[in-house]
Amino acid sequence: MPSDALFWHRLQFAFTIVYHYLFPQLTMGLALLIVLMKTLGLATRDARWDSAARFWIRIFGINFAVGVVTGVPMEFQFGTNWAVFARTAGRIIGHTLGIESLFAFFLESSFLALLVWGERRLGRVRHYLAAWALFVGSWLSGYFIIATNAFMQSPVGHEVLPDGTLRLADFRAFVLNPWALAQYAHNMAASVVTASFVVAAVGAWYALKGRHATLAGHFLRLGTTVGLVAAVLVAFPTGDRQAKLVARHQPVALAAMEGRFESGPMAGMTLIGQPNVRARRLDNPIHVPGMLSFLAYGTFHSDVKGLLDFPPRDWPDNIELLYYAFHVMAGLGTFMIALMALAAPLAWTGRLERARPVLWLVMLAFPFPYIATTAGWLTTELGRQPWLIYGILRTAQGASPTVHSGTALFTLIGFCGLYFVLGVLFLFLIGREIAHGPEAAHG
Repeated sequence: MPSDALFWHRLQFAFTIVYHYLFPQLTMGLALLIVLMKTLGLATRDARWDSAARFWIRIFGINFAVGVVTGVPMEFQFGTNWAVFARTAGRIIGHTLGIESLFAFFLESSFLALLVWGERRLGRVRHYLAAWALFVGSWLSGYFIIATNAFMQSPVGHEVLPDGTLRLADFRAFVLNPWALAQYAHNMAASVVTASFVVAAVGAWYALKGRHATLAGHFLRLGTTVGLVAAVLVAFPTGDRQAKLVARHQPVALAAMEGRFESGPMAGMTLIGQPNVRARRLDNPIHVPGMLSFLAYGTFHSDVKGLLDFPPRDWPDNIELLYYAFHVMAGLGTFMIALMALAAPLAWTGRLERARPVLWLVMLAFPFPYIATTAGWLTTELGRQPWLIYGILRTAQGASPTVHSGTALFTLIGFCGLYFVLGVLFLFLIGREIAHGPEAAHG
């Protein structure tokens, strides 16, 4: 198949999945925060927490609807753009994708309807239990998707049939893939960071505008507290565990993420530098000596392989983008921990509402988790290249041989137009809800 067709297949899937994931990362994290709001409402008998929960349930509903609409085309692309991959691995990943669609998705959508329209009929306790069901459905849905991706990163529980296709041999090993468990913990902590920053940002906006003062304080305290805890968890232990798995199973990806060409012990963690792939070096580097060896293998003197230890055909095919995506993710993660460490104590002592510079920082920082999460997924997917299923099926082998570049480009343009309209509609609906405010969000 011509290489230009492969490029458009990859770009189309990258665009649709990056756009789609802007919405589930908020809903998964927000599901937990809604449970916390409902719990605080029941425990303190403070009706303002119930009002806060109603407001965020409505935000959840809008995000969920757009997430569903943008998620459906991705699964169709397995059959249209990636038919060889679907034929090779369909008898394995079909299990988790099917479970996610038929079980977790319907559980999530059903209880969302009860939360949005059923509070008066259900009463406080049953409405609270419905919030828990929404949380469970949302997080189950996330796990089955992560398990699918984890098989592509570190395939386990399968056997290869004579025709070259894969068959599920051990469902338990497949679903409880160690890569899936670590990736899921890391991903869900990141989704909670996203939701916490959004909740805190809305609280900061209300505080700066002098509106909904009590609920603004509730949003700030909850958002900054949970945001700090979740941001730390993203770094350690979940991020640390993920890094060790990459070092063990995808050492060439680790080398590319750090722009490391030479092997050796006491490998330094790169803070700043520019990968020069043509010259096989990292320009203008600033390292923390020994830190990469320690983070990857647990000792400062561990040997970390460089890219030159691997054949170039097995290198990630966009080392520069992989390197910068990883460092954007790590840099923003560090900044978010620092910001929440500054804001949370101020929120709990009642001083954040008067600290306008910090309020501005909290409000303007809400895009950072979205950028960091997108960069994190770019790191994960670019690091796996040139493989679709690591060590089994190369990306160049997995695309549909009969779908040419013109068709892929045409549909990509169509997706861009459709998603632009959806984005404008989404921003209008979200903006309208925020303008109305939480005290108007009764149902």
